[in-house]
This record gives sequence, C-alpha cells and structure tokens, in this order.
Amino acid sequence: MNDIDKLPISDRALRLKPSQIREVAEAGMGMDDIIPLWFGETPWQTSHLAVDAAVDALKSGDHFYQPNSGKPQLRQQICHYQQQLYGQEFNQSRITVTASGMQGLALVAQAITTPNDRIVSILPSWPNVLEAFKISGAEVICQNLQVKDGKWALDLDQFISLLTPNTKAVVLNSPNNPTGWTMPEADMRILFDHCRKYGIWLLADDVYARLYRHGHCAPSFLQWATDEDRFISINSFSKAWSMTGWRLGWICAPSALENTFAMLSEFSIAGPAGFVQQAGIKMLQAGEGEVKLLNQRLKAGYQIASEMLQQIDGVEFIQPDGAFYCFFKVKAMTDSLQTAKNLLDIAKVGVAPGAAFGTAGEGYLRICYAQPTDILQPALERLAAGLNQAKV
Repeated sequence: MNDIDKLPISDRALRLKPSQIREVAEAGMGMDDIIPLWFGETPWQTSHLAVDAAVDALKSGDHFYQPNSGKPQLRQQICHYQQQLYGQEFNQSRITVTASGMQGLALVAQAITTPNDRIVSILPSWPNVLEAFKISGAEVICQNLQVKDGKWALDLDQFISLLTPNTKAVVLNSPNNPTGWTMPEADMRILFDHCRKYGIWLLADDVYARLYRHGHCAPSFLQWATDEDRFISINSFSKAWSMTGWRLGWICAPSALENTFAMLSEFSIAGPAGFVQQAGIKMLQAGEGEVKLLNQRLKAGYQIASEMLQQIDGVEFIQPDGAFYCFFKVKAMTDSLQTAKNLLDIAKVGVAPGAAFGTAGEGYLRICYAQPTDILQPALERLAAGLNQAKV
C-alpha cells in the first residue's frame, strides 16, 4: 500500500510537511562534484577536547542510563556558563539536558502546548521550530520580517498587536535562521515586559547566541528572566562548538518544570548518552577558544560571501547580524525550490530554497557561509554563473 491517506495514522502525522532543504540535499548527495551550502553545519570537525573526553568516558565505563534531566555535572556547568554570559545566577533545577536543540523544542512544545493554543512567531523561520508546536496541535500565527535599510527588521508594535488575550506563547529564534536577524536589546526588553505583564510564555531558540557579529554574544532574554518568569530558552552544542552530530543541547526553564521535563525526557529517550554529556562538560570548561576560532573562520567566510553576492546581477544582498547564513533575494525568481534543484545540475552547487522557511521566504535562497574560503569562493562563482544561466 503506497497511499498514506489509506493508512490509519494520526492527523498530526498527516499534516507534517517534508523539508524542502532536505529535498534539495538528497537530490544533490548522489551527484558528483557538488559543493554543498544547504545545511546549517560547518565542515570543521569537533575539537579534540570533546573527542578525548568522550573516549575517556567510554574507556572508564560510562555506558549506562543517565539521569532524565542530565548529568548533574553538566547541568551545573551550563549554569556557570550562562552566569558568565548573562550576569545572573542559575540553579541547576532550571536546566534539562536534551539530545539536541530540536529535541528541546519538541519537549517544550509538549510541556506547554494544548490543542488550539495560539502561538505567535515570525517568518522566515527554520521550519522545524514552528512544526514542533504544530505537531502539538497549536495554531501558529506569524508576522513577516521586512527588509529595511539593507537589513532584516521586525515591526515590534505590529508584532505585539498579535498578542491577543488568548495567546499562549511567543516563539522567537534570534539570531535567526535563515535571515541572521537579531532582535535589538531594547525591543527584547519591551517584549519581555509585555509577556511578563500578560502571563504569555516567551520561548527563545538561542542556538546561534554565540554567533553574533562574528565574535559577540547576542542580546538575550536570559539577562532578565528569573525562576518566576514564564520564559524558556532552548540551546544546543551543535553550532558554536561544531558538534552537530553529537546531538546535545539543553533547556533553561522555571524550576517548577524540572519534573515535567524529566518525565517527558523519560518517555522520549531518557537522556543523551553519558559519554556525549562528558564531551559537553569539557567543551564548556575548556572550549571557549573553539568558539572564538569558529567566529574567526566565519568572519573570513562572510567577507567573501557578502562581497561576491553583492556583485551578482539580479541579487539583492541583505546584511545578517548573526548565525552563519546569507539569505538573499533573487529578483526574477518565482520558484526557489525548482531554482535550487536547477543549480545542482547547472552549477554543481547546493543551496537551500527560500520557500523552505515559509511563504515569506519565496523569492530567496540561503547559503551557509561556514566554509573554508578555498571552498566558498568557487562555490559562489558557480552560483553566480548558475543564476545567470538558469535565467530564473
């Protein structure tokens, strides 16, 4: 039986939409000589600090089930890390270790969302963020980011007007994937105070917090949120520490939710592997140099990407503040998915279609510039030639 509609599966499963990023990538993975810029992933291997810590943990017998909330040592190390960044003290009861930022998002959605809850967010956005809440039955309302003076911007007054009395939560990814938009600190404070006043959950995807202007820490709600606030931060080791394949992240939430997340984790995977958590501990203890090195590499990649994209006819370059993407408009393009597929054949370069990030992303393409310059430059040369040849 090939027709999924004839199978007795849930409505929420039927409503899931396949990733267009993955669709392009899977089409290109079997092709020769493709330069892939489609995923949000660096090509640099994880530091030996993490590798050695994981190997040592395996050799010492760390092979068993872990506490549902994560190793106490890792939870405490995360508290210390956040305190150093944001100047607040954090109790480890607020920290739940997760198997990736994505699992963190899924657990948060399960913890606070009931069917038909109203969730307010932004577009363009990495689709997985919002799908986690749609799977839980929420109604997701989005406001589009706009281009203003060559940068992405959010009309905060208009956004706050969407926060009706029946709004359950605001979900924000800042720095943002795919645009690199980062909410200014002054706007964050206004939104935070509004959500606090009206009892609206504020959920922050902080995965790119350390990849802000190539060496700074992005503004964060964590600098104000107390244990009493309806605020949750989701983070990951994937990006800033180049640990995508390790699947390790964390949630920072009110301590009242500690047992809720522990149970949800138990009914999901019962916590990441112990040796993976040991790698996380080591990176937080001694891996700050790795974050700085990555930002230096990203700065070099961004310089090439921004210069070359601005020279391509028909491309409107929009300056990002954070993350490691360029999300640019191709003025004559009406089908970004087909264009991305065409570029595989024509130019041998893999990009992400803008439509993958919601309706507001159509007309755009995304590249990840987290690449060595000797790979990035020929990739962008191919892209320029391919866009010209494709006549999108």
